[in-house]
Amino acid sequence: MSENLYGDLSVIGMKGCEEFVAQVDNYLRDWRRHDDDSKFIIEADCPRFGSGEAKGIVHESLRGHDLYIMCDMFNYGVTYKMYGMTVPMSPDDHFQDLKRIIGAVAGKARRISVIMPMLYEGRQHKRSTRESLDCAIALQELVGMGVENIITFDAHDSRVQNAIPLAGFDNVRPTYQMIKALVRNVPDVSLNRENIMIVSPDEGGMHRCMYYSSVLGLDLGMFYKRRNYSVIIDGKNPIEAHEYLGNDVKGKDIIIVDDMISSGDSILEIATQLKEKGAKRIFVFVSFGLFCNGFKRFDEAYEKGYFDKIFTTNLIYRSDELKSKEWYIEVNLCKYVAYIIDTLNHDRTISNLLNPVKRIHSLLEKTNRTSEDND
Repeated sequence: MSENLYGDLSVIGMKGCEEFVAQVDNYLRDWRRHDDDSKFIIEADCPRFGSGEAKGIVHESLRGHDLYIMCDMFNYGVTYKMYGMTVPMSPDDHFQDLKRIIGAVAGKARRISVIMPMLYEGRQHKRSTRESLDCAIALQELVGMGVENIITFDAHDSRVQNAIPLAGFDNVRPTYQMIKALVRNVPDVSLNRENIMIVSPDEGGMHRCMYYSSVLGLDLGMFYKRRNYSVIIDGKNPIEAHEYLGNDVKGKDIIIVDDMISSGDSILEIATQLKEKGAKRIFVFVSFGLFCNGFKRFDEAYEKGYFDKIFTTNLIYRSDELKSKEWYIEVNLCKYVAYIIDTLNHDRTISNLLNPVKRIHSLLEKTNRTSEDND
């Protein structure tokens, strides 16, 4: 083991993360000048019995290693056989497999860190009535099994880390990568207050949008959800209307920022309202594009000109159908994750990686210079 490393580096990619982890491994090997036959990836499996039960297997010794386990809790593209039926893996299945692999390591690793881009049960982060606190319980389970660090991206509410106050919990925001992708894919975009503004789809996402507006120096607007609290449908109070608060959007490009797209109903209604108010172009930044109800409504809204592009990361599963959409832009986070792993393995702080203000300002200066040269 090198003197400046916390431990020999090993990375496990859970089912559905193989392609992402392979890219991360390529970056790590390139930076550390490893040959093609030497990888940081450790092979691990969770074979299933006919009943659907499973076990975790790690194929190499991890004694004394600094282990990073990458897992996508929302990859429904992974399936298994149960009683002869092909069953898509649910978030619960993925979480159980993660615990199986941790169990297979059997405490031999020097340190275990879990990279869980979209936090398992992250939306069930607080109790409003007699209901379970699933995210807090899951975090405590992982820490109880020996996990020292949990790294997640754009948590729905990062205060859930209060459930594990003595363990590492890093909430990473892909702000810089989103802005960089916008500039690259929409070269004529102008990131100044006169031409573009940030809009939050609800009050819960204001902290996320306040960061964008502050670091870019842009105006900020917000929608709030007016709900019917006398009715419960699909486990929640239905939204009756989205009401807008903020400056006039007429003639301006708009960036809508949220952590995820589930059904997409809210995003599409908000985009429609903004267009009716005279907004020019509408770009949507979401870390996680789930698209639980498919793409039909998005295709229809795009054809009607209600939005222009949707940017999501490659941190979770994206279907081939989504990747083929004209309105879809994928933001690659593989290099960023490799930086995080490499920095932590060298036992250095990742504070600079978590705070991208300098990189964003450098990008803005470069973009402004290019724009001036073109003029």
